[in-house]
Amino acid sequence: MSDLVVVATRGPFALRLEAGEVVAGRAAGGLAPSLAAALEGRRALWIAAAASRDEREIAARGLPIPAPEGLTVRLVVVPDEIAAAHRLIANGTLWFLHHGLFDRAHRPTVDRRWHEAWERYRAYNALFGDEIARLAPASATVVINDYQLSLVGGRLAELRPDLATVHFTHTPFCVPEELRTLPSDVAAELVGSIASCGAAGFHTERWAGNFRRCAGEYLADEPRTLVSPLGVDPRRLARESASPGVEAARARLSAAVDGRRIVFRSDRLELAKNIVRGFAAFGELLEAEPGWRDSVVFLAHLYPSREELPEYLAYRNEVERAATRLNERFGKPGRLPVILEIADDHDASLAALSSYDVLLVNALRDGMNLVAKEGAVLNTRDGVLCLSKEVGAFEALGEAAVAVEPFDIAGTARAIREALEMPASDRHARARRLAELAALHPPAEWLEGVVAEARPGRRASTS
Repeated sequence: MSDLVVVATRGPFALRLEAGEVVAGRAAGGLAPSLAAALEGRRALWIAAAASRDEREIAARGLPIPAPEGLTVRLVVVPDEIAAAHRLIANGTLWFLHHGLFDRAHRPTVDRRWHEAWERYRAYNALFGDEIARLAPASATVVINDYQLSLVGGRLAELRPDLATVHFTHTPFCVPEELRTLPSDVAAELVGSIASCGAAGFHTERWAGNFRRCAGEYLADEPRTLVSPLGVDPRRLARESASPGVEAARARLSAAVDGRRIVFRSDRLELAKNIVRGFAAFGELLEAEPGWRDSVVFLAHLYPSREELPEYLAYRNEVERAATRLNERFGKPGRLPVILEIADDHDASLAALSSYDVLLVNALRDGMNLVAKEGAVLNTRDGVLCLSKEVGAFEALGEAAVAVEPFDIAGTARAIREALEMPASDRHARARRLAELAALHPPAEWLEGVVAEARPGRRASTS
């Protein structure tokens, strides 16, 4: 068994059963594929939740899981009632908390149902902690990933103090004022469990500093933090982008845009991504500059997310209405200014990342945002990046991007216009610099830096 254990809610692949055999496909999102890329060529144990019906059956039957040589995957089967309540806390509370999404006049509502869900969030984390404690070799290094598993560190500090641990948060971390929306005992347990790891990792110093300030309100000792920004692997992306599926997607894209310049975004259909304001900014551009209406198209690739939450269903409807309004207002038969595609189509997204003239990333708050970095290394048209100051990637890429303040719709419209009108020499220089910056800290290098900071954990004491 490897002395490196990686823990995440999702596994490195999406697993399904076909004729009784386990088939591995690409995992959704950006985190799991990046972690999988980081582990190429090294031995590791990956512990994840059995997320689908097929994966639960695979785990229950003990079927072998196909994986690259050296990588072992173990699935944790979570009872349905614990999994549902865990999602209420992880996605309905902690995600909103760390991304500043709460409408405080109405949310969060910490009632009896919420406290019951918190107990099941604790149970979910305990299941993971127990499985790690059972499987990890003596003195192994354990890298725990993300907010869904914020309480695992405290569990391991009790059960396996021999383990060297890191909890890496890939989202932002909230400021103390936001954390105070939670009950004080919950807030203390949250930061205390993360601080129980040998180190708490973040993509930027901003998020690490927020965590230290939050911990300072509840803990007796300052936690040990590390900052390690995650980059992309240009060679792996180039291989994926050269596949027949991506080539076919490029041909379809070329036919759809019909010679127009492309403003592109690729996101989960997620409140923090600020999609509706992005459409509004494009509408302001077309209103102010009628000449762009026939020569520019806004291509939005969005994949569904968390549709068990009413806020997300409502937001999807809002996004679809915003796109429809722009097409009704500025479009004409056979030539619409917005192409909205809601599907998890990796090939189509890679095709568009290589082909855009402007990439819009206007998120309200984001831990890193790998799309900005993927576009920088894949694009072949000297595309300009319009990048929110509130995402972690701005710290790395901001010098070569056009800055966006995400709440400023008029300012975002001006940024898109600046990008479209930028002289070719400036576009080229910026594109080259973006590609250089995005390639820093590829996944394998990022993981080595995180592992190097792992230390034995200890239970954090409250102040």
